[in-house]
Amino acid sequence: MRGGLKRIGSFTVVGTVAFVVDISLFNILASGAGLGPITSKVFSVTAATAVSWLGSRYVTFRELGGRKKREEAILFFLINLVGLGIAAGCLFVSHYLLGLTSALANNISANVVGVLLGNVFRYVAYRFYVFRPVRENA
Repeated sequence: MRGGLKRIGSFTVVGTVAFVVDISLFNILASGAGLGPITSKVFSVTAATAVSWLGSRYVTFRELGGRKKREEAILFFLINLVGLGIAAGCLFVSHYLLGLTSALANNISANVVGVLLGNVFRYVAYRFYVFRPVRENA
């Protein structure tokens, strides 16, 4: 149990660092570098996902990882796309189906509910699929 709590804490710290990278880089690129918002977001999310993979691979799940690093990284990025889809889905339901269209409602649905549900999915997928324990041959 204690190891699981430590891993969840580490997962939270890694995710927080990746979130700060995403937000910071987005704002720097969108305002200081003169890039458009979509281009800035693509770059910031890509960088944040890379930071998240490195932190997950070498800190949170370092004792696991029975896959080749390339395969692991590809799965990690694909799972992050699903996590992004979860957040976007929450926003879609709130905004278009429920008619909650204010900036506050959009932020709560995408960045609170969506990120929370996406992170639960990511943690389970990382722990049991991407960074699965090495199986010993019998």
